[in-house]
Amino acid sequence: MMMMMMMMVLIPLFLSLLSLLLFTLPATLASQSPPVFFPRATYQSSALEQNETPETKIPYKTQFFPQILDHFTYKPRSYKIFYQKYLINSQFWHHGGPIFVYTGNEGNIEWFAANTGFLLDIAPKFRALLVFIEHRFYGESMPFGKDSYNSAETVGYLDSQQALADYAVLIRSLKQNLSSEASPVVVFGGSYGGMLAAWFRLKYPHIAIGALASSAPILYFDDITPQTGFYDGVSQDFKSVSLNCFQVIKGSWAELEALSSQRQGLAELSKNFKSCKGLHSVDAAQDWLWSAFVYTAMVNYPTEANFMMHLPAYPVKEMCKIIDALPPGETKLSKAFAAASLYYNYSQTENCFNIEHGSDSHGLHGWDWQACTEMVMPLSCSNESMFTPYSFNYDAFAEQCRQKYGVTPRPHWITTEFGGKRIELMLKRFGSNIIFSNGMQDPWSRGGVLKNISASIVALVTEEGAHHVDFRSATKDDPDWLVQQRRQEVDIIHSWIDEYYADLRS
Repeated sequence: MMMMMMMMVLIPLFLSLLSLLLFTLPATLASQSPPVFFPRATYQSSALEQNETPETKIPYKTQFFPQILDHFTYKPRSYKIFYQKYLINSQFWHHGGPIFVYTGNEGNIEWFAANTGFLLDIAPKFRALLVFIEHRFYGESMPFGKDSYNSAETVGYLDSQQALADYAVLIRSLKQNLSSEASPVVVFGGSYGGMLAAWFRLKYPHIAIGALASSAPILYFDDITPQTGFYDGVSQDFKSVSLNCFQVIKGSWAELEALSSQRQGLAELSKNFKSCKGLHSVDAAQDWLWSAFVYTAMVNYPTEANFMMHLPAYPVKEMCKIIDALPPGETKLSKAFAAASLYYNYSQTENCFNIEHGSDSHGLHGWDWQACTEMVMPLSCSNESMFTPYSFNYDAFAEQCRQKYGVTPRPHWITTEFGGKRIELMLKRFGSNIIFSNGMQDPWSRGGVLKNISASIVALVTEEGAHHVDFRSATKDDPDWLVQQRRQEVDIIHSWIDEYYADLRS
């Protein structure tokens, strides 16, 4: 049964976008999202529920912009207005100075602002205005209010092209209202937001002079990237720390499946996994474990962080320490549970785990629709990974989408709209001023741009980096490679802005 469930869907993110963005479970549509994309049972509320970041305490002012529903038709309904949320910080800005815009992911915009301290760190250097724009159909930016997800007729206005047009319209209006139309705009985004930032630079080069796209898996569509790359990447993160750890996790799935056939298996599993309520399915326990290992690999940051969950520095290493320290007599499944508990309960505040019914505290459920329409990422699991092997089955996935939303996915639309195959030629001919940053410990990096395409389309790749780690606030404990990566990004952005002002003067 578990194999059948896994073969019926992709994986995510973004988080969430992310994913958070987002991104990777076999048994739910939500797990099909890329970088910041989270399954229902795995996320908790972050520290930022106000309009300021926990690291800096510098407030953002909340604004709402009257946004048009449909930018691409002239039908009467297209003129409907909804109010799109954005956060703004002008503390360091001077009139005519640059405007740094974060292209929001699939979730509440405050959450992304809380985890993008990099912009606050560099704003004084550039005397920049900071703007974080919430993606339509997420957070409070709901075109039809509480009815926004009622049917395909309403949620059908949720797609990346409409989102990019939202950003373009809002940015132009903001510059006009500030009487600062000559201000250069640089867009930033991580995970799905990074994909949007790169695409925005390509689609609206007259609005943004450059883009920093961090952990943006723009090549995880069609057959550009091997389908097994993501899970192979997660597995390699654990295997590089401890072969025993890798083998224990790999062997735990068979023990879990064997338990499912026992008469009192679910009751025993509920007790051993400290479930707050009795489990109705072994699949839920598998997803719970799967999520912990996938997301820990994604956020294997070199410092303690509280993005998806509160985790220590290098949490993959800490998980493997737990597994390796347990006696040989312990089952692989109990060792896997002990390691996963680090992800869910590092703060030691949970007495039990809500394994089957988690809350959507960041408002990420819209990614299900996006995954069923344009964001089709065909990911599979190889025999070499530490997860149960499965192959992506488009027909089964499409049927699931038809049953849930009444729509059929368009697996080739993203590469048709934004390019993909031979993307280096497209970018070289039509693009400029894009930084693609990736850390090779992030499994999504395998679908990212990892080589320089031209002098102005640059790939910054770090061996130890995790999911958009460069966007996190700088700390005294940051390793040298991360400090250097951020310095390179700042220098490149400086060159874009200097060139822009030089052109403006001439």
